[in-house]
This record gives sequence, structure tokens and C-alpha cells, in this order.
Amino acid sequence: MEEIISRVAAAAGIDNDMAKNAVAEILAFVKKEAPEGPVNEMLAKIPGGEELAASVSGESGGGGLMGALGGLMGGGGGLMALAGKLTGLGLGMGEMQSVGKEVFAYAREKAGEDVVGQIAGSIPGLSQFI
Repeated sequence: MEEIISRVAAAAGIDNDMAKNAVAEILAFVKKEAPEGPVNEMLAKIPGGEELAASVSGESGGGGLMGALGGLMGGGGGLMALAGKLTGLGLGMGEMQSVGKEVFAYAREKAGEDVVGQIAGSIPGLSQFI
């Protein structure tokens, strides 16, 4: 778990606590939105991945404009809801992109391109951010 957190913190220029929270939000989002098989395979190969994903309550809504837009999209709001949660952690758009790219680069290293590709292909819009 520490490896992914330190890599994300360095890539985005944020502290480890913020990186841990951001990684947890992303993993919880993927767990909720993507097919169970590929997600479980990915989380099993990321040290501490299951624990990080489970540490986030999926019930909290995103804040600010991004959260409001996510709510208008129905259901969980998809990527907009995730962006709202990451904004609530204090991340700007550039930091969100850096965090996302690093999380999925790490996931590719651990679980493989096929697994990450299945996940990215199942969540509308995700592939443009990873």
C-alpha cells in the first residue's frame, strides 16, 4: 500500500495523507462501477487495495459544483461524482489527472493491461483520464 501512495503523492505533488484518500476514493469508485471479476483481480494484486477501497463510504456525496453536476447525472454520478469527491479532498483538476494516471499505471504493472483495459472499457469516460 505504501508504494502506491508514495508514487501518487510524488506524481501529483501532494502529501501522503491526501494521496491515500484519493487512491481510496478511486479504488472504491472502480469497485462500485466496474465488473466484479476484473476489479477483484486488480484489487487482489494491489497490496492493500481491498482495504483501501473498503475504507471509503460510498454514501457520501461529492461537494461543490462537481458534486452537484454528478447528482444531476443520476445514480452515483459516475466520473463527475468521483471528481466531486476528489475536489472535496482538495485536489485540483491537474492533480486529479496525475493521481488517476499514476493509480492506473500502478494497476497495469500489478494486474496487467487486460484487466485494467476491461475496467476502463466498462466505465464511460474513464479511458480518457488514464
